[in-house]
Amino acid sequence: MEFILVGLTNSPKLQTQLFWLFLLIYAMALFGNLLLVLAICTYKKLHTPMYFLLINLSVVNVFSISVTTPKLLQILLTRRKAISFYGCIAQVFFFIWALSTELLILAFMAFDRYAAICHPLQYTMIMRKEVCVKTAAGLWTAGMVHSAIEIIIVLQLSFCNSNIINHYYCDLLPVVKLSCTDSSMSVRTTFAGDTIFGIGSCAFTVMSYSFILRAICRICSTEGKKKAFSTCSSHIIVLTFYFSTVIYTYFRSSSASSLERDKVISLFFSVITPVLNPVIYSLRNKDVIEALKKLMGRAKVLQKS
Repeated sequence: MEFILVGLTNSPKLQTQLFWLFLLIYAMALFGNLLLVLAICTYKKLHTPMYFLLINLSVVNVFSISVTTPKLLQILLTRRKAISFYGCIAQVFFFIWALSTELLILAFMAFDRYAAICHPLQYTMIMRKEVCVKTAAGLWTAGMVHSAIEIIIVLQLSFCNSNIINHYYCDLLPVVKLSCTDSSMSVRTTFAGDTIFGIGSCAFTVMSYSFILRAICRICSTEGKKKAFSTCSSHIIVLTFYFSTVIYTYFRSSSASSLERDKVISLFFSVITPVLNPVIYSLRNKDVIEALKKLMGRAKVLQKS
């Protein structure tokens, strides 16, 4: 009827400290991403395909951190580590949906940069509004379908042995391994699906940037090369950080000795990344900084009035 999440620590003093730390991180993630969305929506200069995709990335960041962090905060505050069976399944479903959608959005953002740099004259035609909206809707739907397939596989299993999950949230593989039926086929099917989804997104991204790099090398002026690199720098930083942690977690050989390390690595793409993304895109983008300044200016005027 329920699972027990081991969490991050059993020390009451450390749990209290971690509660305030993760509460601060969660508040920063919500504030940073929602502020970025508001700035883009209110500043007409940012009404372009690149920033439309950035809005989707911010929304999925809020979605992903809201799936895992509130339960983690509850565990740290109340010391109650139980989660209902269907609550656990729901957490697995929504987290895989968020993770899959984020992979696809990052890949499509790479294609957007490819279109902008390699085909600048056709860019407005390639990335027109209706194409962006339909593609974004398709990415969210594809992420949901992938998650639904994974959950259908899990629901075919029986759980009658241990109910202790050595994690701070319900992750797919730790849950599958608790099954008292033979889960080897489920694990292989899940791994195959994750590999196709993850490697496919990664390969599409790498292919886009290989064309971008070739196009940049053909630019004669140094200033032109710097400008082209600057439009991709924020996205490359986010990609490197995100893909490295996800690939390490889901595409390595699992062992009992690595469970504690896995929890720490998982914190990076499930909790830390949603905080870093708005910071990276804001600090390295003059248009976003300008939009944020104008938004703050409007807020001050409203406060005075």
